[in-house]
Amino acid sequence: MADGAGGPSAGPPQAGPPNPLGGSQAVPSLRAVRWSLLAGNFAIGCGVMVTAGAMNDLVQSLQVSVGLGGQLITVGAVVVGLGAPLLATAVAGQDRRRLLTFWLLWFGLGHLASALAPGYTALAVLRAATMLGAAVFTPQAAAAINVMVPSAQRGQAMTFVFLGWSLASVLGMPLHAYVAEAAGWRAAFALVGVLAMAAAAGVWRAMPDGVRATPLSLAAWGQVLGSPVLMAMVAVTVASAAGQFTVFSYLAPYYRQVLGAGPGGVSLMFMLFGAYGLLGNVLLTRHINQLGAARGVAIAMAGMALSLALWPLAGSLWMAALVLLPWGLGCFSSNSAQQVRLGQAAPALAPALMALNSSAMYLGQAIGAAGGGLLVQGAGYGALAPVGLVWMLLALAGSHWATRRTLLAPAAHG
Repeated sequence: MADGAGGPSAGPPQAGPPNPLGGSQAVPSLRAVRWSLLAGNFAIGCGVMVTAGAMNDLVQSLQVSVGLGGQLITVGAVVVGLGAPLLATAVAGQDRRRLLTFWLLWFGLGHLASALAPGYTALAVLRAATMLGAAVFTPQAAAAINVMVPSAQRGQAMTFVFLGWSLASVLGMPLHAYVAEAAGWRAAFALVGVLAMAAAAGVWRAMPDGVRATPLSLAAWGQVLGSPVLMAMVAVTVASAAGQFTVFSYLAPYYRQVLGAGPGGVSLMFMLFGAYGLLGNVLLTRHINQLGAARGVAIAMAGMALSLALWPLAGSLWMAALVLLPWGLGCFSSNSAQQVRLGQAAPALAPALMALNSSAMYLGQAIGAAGGGLLVQGAGYGALAPVGLVWMLLALAGSHWATRRTLLAPAAHG
């Protein structure tokens, strides 16, 4: 069976996928591949979120303001935002086993080097270089699983792989926050490095040789960039991420400075948020086929908008935990649903769309973190949620428009 990305699809999961090159080489089971890619996304998610979780000790240790500390998130996000589509073109035809393993190792070594950074400037440079690993791994892992499974299984397979991000939130984020509060931000960064290298070993062991996506031509990029509907879907990711990271980037100092939380309280809040995110992604994985990707995106973003609208009620840790519930349920499930939505909208353009969507996610993070830092310095923490809500409402409006256009012309990108 030929898939929409140009490579042959896998056979039944219980028997393992056939060799994508059509040869006779034995291939590890698809189940092992899915788990290894989930573990890789877990490591990537931990690395992306470690700066926010370690923010309190980081700014104190490096003697910089909270706003400047938040720009480390911006630096990394800009690198991924620009690097994901550019690198996608460069690596499109490469063997996924070697590609994904190399960039996870790069990510791990970059975090270990960051843990030794002598100051803020060195850390910012290392952060930029390290995040190239995130620019490659997440979209190319999605493209790889898109090639390896039959079209009917892609939605569940892709959301399963993205559970790694939810697990990073429920396990990694609170762990890094606690480690940073108790042992310092350098220990938290070093822990990410170890996790990434362990995940690289898992990918190398599980992934078969020869898995490749269709090389991305200028014509393919032209089709993506020239489609108003596809670009509207990508813009939804930008606005949604900007809305979230306007607030999320500064939750750790908010919990400590405004709500008076100690190290245990900060860690607990991140753990609760991650648990919500994991639950939301599990529910999406189970029901994505019945709901449809577009409806899943809308439900997730409506939940996040509700939390941001109710944020003024979060005057204590327990009230904040309640207010965060709809946001947490939607945070990771929305991006998983977006990836499925884009893959279904134009299967033949999936590698380009996955890279562009990852770029959009990090671009939104950069916008949110940068804008949030300016808001904290100029107007305080109270200005964050209203601005985040505006971004989220723009995302909902864009998603609704794209859905209507898709329904009016369902075969436009098939």
